[in-house]
Amino acid sequence: MQLNDIISDAQDQDRGRDFDLLDPVTGKPTGITLRIAGPDSATQARARLQMVDDLAEMADVNGRVSAVDREKARLNTLARCVLGWDVKEDGQPVPFSQANVVRFLKAALWVQQQVDGFASDRAAFRGRA
Repeated sequence: MQLNDIISDAQDQDRGRDFDLLDPVTGKPTGITLRIAGPDSATQARARLQMVDDLAEMADVNGRVSAVDREKARLNTLARCVLGWDVKEDGQPVPFSQANVVRFLKAALWVQQQVDGFASDRAAFRGRA
């Protein structure tokens, strides 16, 4: 591997990969697909930097951030890693927006865990577009 390979890989991760959300019990596809940026992408780097800014803004006069605000910052950071999706509600497509991604992630902990797991899995982003 050379430096140009590493740079190329990081740039490729910015295009994201499709991730099929799985039923947490059966492991079967749910029909929901999300496009997620890779862990070495500029998208995820910007999301992490924004989280630091968000936490600084949320801090009280003593520099403390409540658990509620930390959780909000974490979810917003994870949502920023989602680049697009195919999600339906009542049979209709849900418009892709930061607010809707956060709403989707709040639906269930298992959703967050799967999205976070995929977003941090370098192997999922290696060698295919």
